[in-house]
Amino acid sequence: MSCCTSGSACAPAPRRMQPRSTDARTLDLIIPGVHCAGCISRIEGAVGDLAGVENVRLNLSTRRLRVDLAAGATGDQVVPTVEGLGYDCRTFSAAEAGTNAQDRQGRELLFALAVAGFAAGNVMLLSVSVWSGAEGATRDLFHWISALIALPAILFAGRPFFRSAWRALKGRSLNMDVPISLAVLLAGGLSLDAALSGGEEAFFDAAVMLLFFLLVGRYLDHRVRARARDTVGQLLSLMASDATLLIDGGQQRVPVETIRSGDMIRVAAGERAPVDGQITEGRGDLDRSIVTGESMPVTFGPGDHVEAGTLVLTQPLTLRATAVGENTFLAQVVRLMEEAESGRARYLRLADRAAQIYAPAVHLVALLTFIGWMLVTDGDWGQSLWIAVSVLIITCPCALGLAVPAVQVVASGVLFGKGILIKDGTALERLAEARRVVLDKTGTLTSGQPQIIESDMTASALVLARALAAQSRHPLARAMLASGGDTSVPIPVLTGVTEHPGLGMSGVADGKEVRLGSRRFAGPGSGITVPSGMELWLSVDGVPQGHAVLADTLREGAVETISALQADGFAPLLLSGDNGTAVEGTARAAGITDWRADQRPEDKIAAIQALMQAGQKPLMVGDGINDGPALAAAHVSMAPASASDLGRAAADIVFLSERLEAVTEAMRIARHARALIVQNFGLALAYNLIAVPVAVLGGASPLVAALAMSSSSLVVTLNALRLRLPGVTLRRIAGSRKPAPAARQVPA
Repeated sequence: MSCCTSGSACAPAPRRMQPRSTDARTLDLIIPGVHCAGCISRIEGAVGDLAGVENVRLNLSTRRLRVDLAAGATGDQVVPTVEGLGYDCRTFSAAEAGTNAQDRQGRELLFALAVAGFAAGNVMLLSVSVWSGAEGATRDLFHWISALIALPAILFAGRPFFRSAWRALKGRSLNMDVPISLAVLLAGGLSLDAALSGGEEAFFDAAVMLLFFLLVGRYLDHRVRARARDTVGQLLSLMASDATLLIDGGQQRVPVETIRSGDMIRVAAGERAPVDGQITEGRGDLDRSIVTGESMPVTFGPGDHVEAGTLVLTQPLTLRATAVGENTFLAQVVRLMEEAESGRARYLRLADRAAQIYAPAVHLVALLTFIGWMLVTDGDWGQSLWIAVSVLIITCPCALGLAVPAVQVVASGVLFGKGILIKDGTALERLAEARRVVLDKTGTLTSGQPQIIESDMTASALVLARALAAQSRHPLARAMLASGGDTSVPIPVLTGVTEHPGLGMSGVADGKEVRLGSRRFAGPGSGITVPSGMELWLSVDGVPQGHAVLADTLREGAVETISALQADGFAPLLLSGDNGTAVEGTARAAGITDWRADQRPEDKIAAIQALMQAGQKPLMVGDGINDGPALAAAHVSMAPASASDLGRAAADIVFLSERLEAVTEAMRIARHARALIVQNFGLALAYNLIAVPVAVLGGASPLVAALAMSSSSLVVTLNALRLRLPGVTLRRIAGSRKPAPAARQVPA
C-alpha cells in the first residue's frame, strides 16, 4: 500500500503557443515523501488555498511542487503549510528528483524485508520449542531470546510504516499504515510485557511475521510504482546551453540566457536552434521532428520560422530571435509535459480507493472490540487489549496490499515475455479502462523508415549512388545506403561532395560529376514525379543512370490491429504533424476514417483533453519527441522501442515488437489483470467477513490472527498467478488472428 495507500519551405508560420505572463513568480520545491494521488490532492488543496497562490501543480514522477504566485506575493507560507501536513519540503533539486532517490527507497525496503524475514524465521524456530511444551525457566529464556531478536527487528524493519503513519497523524488524517503500526507495536509491547511477567504466551512471532508479509507487499508495490519517468529531463537535454551571437560584425559564444528578442544568432550545421527565431540568411534542411514528429527533413530559407530545439542538418543559418527563455517553443513543451504528467498522477488506484474506507473501518472495529471486552470482563484491560490487537492483526491489509501489486508483477512478467514492458505501476489499470485509441503516424502506424520499392539502376549505378548517399544524413540517403548492393563491384572514390538543400548531393568520381537527388536535380528533367512516394535519381555528367522509388510502409499488423479495434468499438483516431495528403493516404491504407493533419504538440494535447472530458479515457500510441506531452496527458500511453528517447520515457508501456498488434495484446492482458484484481479484493473481503467476527469474539490469538492474515495473502498471490496458466483464455479485442498481408505502401 502507498502512504495513502513534411511541410514545405513556403508553408505559413506555424501557430504559436501563448507565452507565459512575466508578472508571475514561480516557486519550485521538492516533496520527497509524496507517493500517490491522495498526497497530491491534500498538498495541492492546502497550498492552493493560500493567499497569493494563483496555481499549484505537484508532479508525482519528479515530486516537484510548482507554485505560481501573484505579483507581490512572497509565498513564505507554502513550506510551513506543506510541513504542517506531515511532509518534508525544500528547494527543488534535479538530482534528488531523479531515480537515485527511488533506488535508495527500494534498497531500504529490501533491507527491511531481509531483516524482518531473518527475525521471523528465527523467532518461529524458538516458538516451536514453546509450543512443544517448554515450561518455566526454559520457556522464559526462549521468550527473552525471541524479544532480543524481534524487538530490534520491529523497530528497524517497521520504519517505512511508522514514518508514513506519523506523517498521517501529524496531518490529522488516517491511512493504511496507522493500523499496521498500531498492530505491530502493540503486539511487540504486549509480548514484552508477557516476557517480563513470566506469562505463558508471548507473540513476538506474530509481530515479526506480520511485518515480513506487509513488507513483501510494500516492496512489490514499490517495484511497480517507483519507475519514475524522466521525460522532462529528456526535453531539457535538447535545450542549448550557449549560442553564437552576431555582434559588431563578429561572433561571440554566449550563454543562451543572455540572448534577447531581436538578437542575431548563428546556428551551425549539426546544432539545435537555441531560441525561436526567423531565418534572415541561409537555406538548409531542418529536422523538425520535435515539432511535427516527421523524420523527413524540410528545406527552410529566409523568412521562415524556426523553433527552439530544431536541428539544422546541412547549411548554417542566421536567425533573428523572436522568443527566448520561458517563451520558446521548447520551454513551453516542457511545461506542457509537466502539467500533463501532473494531471495523470491524480489517478486514484482501486487499492487507494479501498484504503479510504478500509483504514477508518479497521480502527473503529478494533476500538469497539476493546470497549466491548472491557465491559464483558469487568475492566480486564489486558485481555481486552490482546483481543483488540488480534483484531488489528487479522484485519491488517496485507491481502489488500498484495491484491494489486501481485497481479501487476505477474502481468508485467507475462507482458515482458511478449516483448511489452510496463513502466508505470498504474498503467495496467488505466489500460483496462481505455475506451479510445489515438495513434501517431510516422514511426507508429508506419515503419517511419523509407524503403526502396522499385529501382531500375544497374549494379554499378547502385554502388555509385550508395557511395554518394554515405556522405549524407538525409533519411532518403540512409534508405539508399541500407538497400545493399553488389559487394563484388568496387566502391568508387568521391571527391568534392556537396549537399544541395532541397535538391540532393553532388560529387566527382573519375573526373565526372555525379549527382543523386530529385528529378529536377539529377533526372531527365522536370517531368511528373512519382505519385506513390519519393524518388532518387542518379546522373553522371548530366546523363541519367536510373532512379529508385521509395515509400514508407505500414507497420506489421497495422491493418489487423485497426480492424480489431474498430470491431470492439474503439474508433481509432490518427493525429499527425505531417501534411494532409500524406496523413489521408496513410489513414486510407490502414482503414482509419478519423484523422487530423498538421498537429503540433499543443494540438495533440487539446485533442487528448477533449477525449478525456468526454469520458473516453484515451490510449495514446506515439513515438516522436512532439508526442511526449500527448503521451503524458493521455489516460494511458504506449510507444514502440524504436521511438525517440523522450517518447519511450513519456510512455507508460513500451513494446519491442515490430508488429502493432502488441497494442491489442497488451489491452487483452490488462483487462484480464483487472478482473483478477477485482477478484482479489473480493477474496480479501470474504476473508475479513469470516475472520473479523472470529477475532472480535476472542476466538483468535495474535498468532492465529497472523497465520490467518498470511494465508489470505497467499490466496491472493496464487490467484494472481493464474494469469500465467497456459490454459487461461484471455478476452480478445476482436476475432482470431489472420495472416499478415504484404506491407502496404503509404505516402511518406
